[in-house]
Amino acid sequence: MKLKCVLLFCVLCLFGCKGQGDAPVVSDGKPIRVGYMICDSYEDSEARFGPFNAYLEEKLGRKVEMILANTFEFEDLVREKKVDFVHVNSIVAIILKKNHDADLLVVDVRGKYGHKATGSIISLKGSGIKTIEDMRGKSMIFGPALAPFGYMAQYTMMLENDFDPETDFSFYAIPAGAAKHEKVVYGVYFGKYDVGAAPTLDLDLMTRRHEINMDDFNVIAESVPMPYCTIAAMPGIEPELKQQVTDIMLNLTKDESVLVDGEVLRVLDRMWLDGFTLAIDSEYDVMRDHLKLANMAPYRKF
Repeated sequence: MKLKCVLLFCVLCLFGCKGQGDAPVVSDGKPIRVGYMICDSYEDSEARFGPFNAYLEEKLGRKVEMILANTFEFEDLVREKKVDFVHVNSIVAIILKKNHDADLLVVDVRGKYGHKATGSIISLKGSGIKTIEDMRGKSMIFGPALAPFGYMAQYTMMLENDFDPETDFSFYAIPAGAAKHEKVVYGVYFGKYDVGAAPTLDLDLMTRRHEINMDDFNVIAESVPMPYCTIAAMPGIEPELKQQVTDIMLNLTKDESVLVDGEVLRVLDRMWLDGFTLAIDSEYDVMRDHLKLANMAPYRKF
């Protein structure tokens, strides 16, 4: 009888300790659902984030479901409680925090500005367009309207310089496929548009790949650095699980790899990242000010 009591006590202790250390904390056995913002295309994003998703599964010891979605779909996903964590750009992160009480956990680290990034306005050398004032009466191509560094940063730089994009251009466009920021750059390079809004990270990447030569372009303006893509947790996620996921990301190093379909892949390399750092809410204030100035969500006033 004493032996049975001791065994029962040990079993209860084991279940009572679940959620400590590396053990999963979600008790209902459901998969942990992570929503990833589609970058470039569905296929590119699946290849980019799949290894990270597999790495989370390995470290958490439970199923992690990868959900790929466009920027405008995330509010519905959160509202309908279809995601537990999200990897999104910093505008979407701000929207989810303000409207749905999301908890900003970590920020991607990539490139010369670390966990921050900038947006640039470019024109072609020889166009005579070297300043924002020179852009009056010209045409412009933007990235997607929810792109922090392909739309918002450039739009607000113009407003801050007494240039109204709605009236001072001959026209501007956000064409289909502009989520691939290369399309914006090539739109300027081949003369379809006079000026373009490009994330500086994409300009740097295209230069390293020898897809463009920056000597062919004028950089008319570059924004202040602002927080890059962000991973956030949804309301109701257990604090222990949030901390566990945060720790996994902060401890992820460049040499960490995971087995995916028989291939060993370096997780951060596939994500095009150098690592993660803790999100500091006050660092997003400059973006909140920009969103208000540009009359953009979640501060839009009609």
